[in-house]
Amino acid sequence: MIMNRLAASILGLAAVPAFAGGLTPEVLASLARLSDPQVSPDGTAAVFVLTETNLETNRRRSDIWRLELDDRDAEPRRLTENDVNDSAPQWSADGEFIYYLSEQSGSSQVWRMPAEGGRALQVTDFPVDVANLLVSPSGRRIAFTAEVFPDCETFDCTAQRLDEAEHDNRSGRLYERLFVRHWSTWEDGRRSSLFTAALGDDGKASGDPVEVSGDLDGDVPSVPFGGREEIAFAPDGEALFFTLREAGQTEPWSMNFDIFRAPADGSAPPANLTPENDAVDKNPVVSPDGQRLVWGAMRRPGYESDQVDIMIRDLASGETRNLTEGWDRSAGDIVFGPDGESLYVTAGDIGTSRIFRVALADGAVEPVTDGPTAAELEVAGDRLVFVRDSFAAPADLYALPLDGEGEATRLTAVNADALADVEIADYEQFHFEGAEGDTVYGYVFRPVGFEEGETYPIAFLIHGGPQGSFGEGWSYRWNPQTYAAQGYGVVTVDFHGSRSYGQDFVDSINGDWGGKPLEDLQKGLAAAIEQNPWLEADNACALGASYGGYMINWIAGQWPDRFKCLVNHDGLFDLRSFYYATEELWFPEWDFGAPYYEAPEAYERWNPVNYVSEWQTPMLVIHGLEDYRVPAAQGLGAFTALQRQGIPSKLLIFPDENHWVLSPGNSIQWHETVAGWLQTYLSEE
Repeated sequence: MIMNRLAASILGLAAVPAFAGGLTPEVLASLARLSDPQVSPDGTAAVFVLTETNLETNRRRSDIWRLELDDRDAEPRRLTENDVNDSAPQWSADGEFIYYLSEQSGSSQVWRMPAEGGRALQVTDFPVDVANLLVSPSGRRIAFTAEVFPDCETFDCTAQRLDEAEHDNRSGRLYERLFVRHWSTWEDGRRSSLFTAALGDDGKASGDPVEVSGDLDGDVPSVPFGGREEIAFAPDGEALFFTLREAGQTEPWSMNFDIFRAPADGSAPPANLTPENDAVDKNPVVSPDGQRLVWGAMRRPGYESDQVDIMIRDLASGETRNLTEGWDRSAGDIVFGPDGESLYVTAGDIGTSRIFRVALADGAVEPVTDGPTAAELEVAGDRLVFVRDSFAAPADLYALPLDGEGEATRLTAVNADALADVEIADYEQFHFEGAEGDTVYGYVFRPVGFEEGETYPIAFLIHGGPQGSFGEGWSYRWNPQTYAAQGYGVVTVDFHGSRSYGQDFVDSINGDWGGKPLEDLQKGLAAAIEQNPWLEADNACALGASYGGYMINWIAGQWPDRFKCLVNHDGLFDLRSFYYATEELWFPEWDFGAPYYEAPEAYERWNPVNYVSEWQTPMLVIHGLEDYRVPAAQGLGAFTALQRQGIPSKLLIFPDENHWVLSPGNSIQWHETVAGWLQTYLSEE
């Protein structure tokens, strides 16, 4: 172990228990992460990004890899091997080159290399970082985004202003509207804008870049989680479609994202294609023939967890219809089939994510896979190529015939060596009758080294969102395998409000944060114990983050004698102060029906701070100081309530983390601290 006993003592950590041959924090943090597959124009090869971790240097690095799809014995080949990040691969229209983003010049710029690998050419050399690269199907242009000051007409202007601010002896910033900070960043006035640049005969960007998003006041892609999926070229390369929310004073409480179309050469301002919908319109996808546009759309303004339907529009006539109006699932990734008459779509379904085929003629939906989780779809000839992960394995590349016949074929095994000696715990889905008589689902994991006749303590994991899920998928933050490796039986419950069970189930948590969800958790834990007698009913700890952390605080006051210990990561403690300090106001205003000052009773009904006098269970509190979604004062408030009442408690603060714990070293420390806390209260000694 890197951290010696003295260091552990200084940090206030307990001795870390053995992980019994299962998934350790070090192995979890060091696993390679596969993402962003891109299929060649002829469908015979794919490139993807592989991010690897060096625990000694505490940093991650991404590279571009290539895999031949027609050779079953082919192994992936690394195409880039710089000591910098290379990402966002894109094939040229003729398949001869790979364009990508690289930091090898000292900033993020566009580079190009032969598709087989080889010497790279720097395509752009701008004084600002470039992101979200797309290559025009015509091969004549590239599109990209860059963060610029709206009143700057050139990249040099933005770069100069940033340099002046860095050397200014005055550090104050004056704001005139909200969103002064967002997730983990204080706003400095820049916007992420969409640009294109022409490509010369030598392969380099020529002339000045053109700001395609024009004078629109908003970010392309959306901040902080939007990516290339929010931007699309028309097949002829003459137009771009993109997602944008016009900001203004209403940005913190608006979810009005629209689809815009603009000429790729910037010769005309963008046109709003969805002004009639004041809710979310996102992720445009153009048909292969360029005649139709599909996108994901929500119906209710201000609701970030509304159902996502698939809209389709004839671009010539403007005729638009809801393709999946009768389908009670939310669409995720969308790609056109090669015939242009069907779509392949991912959607959450009963605790996992499946691939579905949707017919354009009548919107008929049929499943193509049963699970586990599938994402990042690409069409390669007569097959789908996609990323798949599960509770048992991190992401790898898979292929499946377009007709859905047969099993998906695994194409990569990027963590085979790292996981060769790791025992993976068995798990199964269970269900029970929850609140209001509804069927509710969850998962139970057997501990590593499980033996019949033995009993095991319980790690009860509660997901965030709250419109989230502990559905099947690999996690680098809340991975049930790390708890099973410590000898715990792991129980999760997808309570009312969870995704993948229909929109009514999602909506049921609105205005009822501490009602049906708590009842589901109570009934779900009881059902898991009844169905699995090897679980020790009186020897359990509950853990959760974000809304899951809120629920830990709520449990502390509403179910105070059930658990031996609690773990609260970035949890909401006082809903009143949370409302006035968070940034995305659309979230609490929808879930509680109004701003706090208009409906304080809706917030106070489910406010954990009102019940701290009932608290008695030992709690570990964890928070990141750069978390602006749930500001750190929420964690400090919970710790104060615990300490002032003499309840055993500890506070783990990460000065350099946001709503999640992202750095490898901090992730290991997080897991070790939580493991020590559970061992203190659940061990037999």
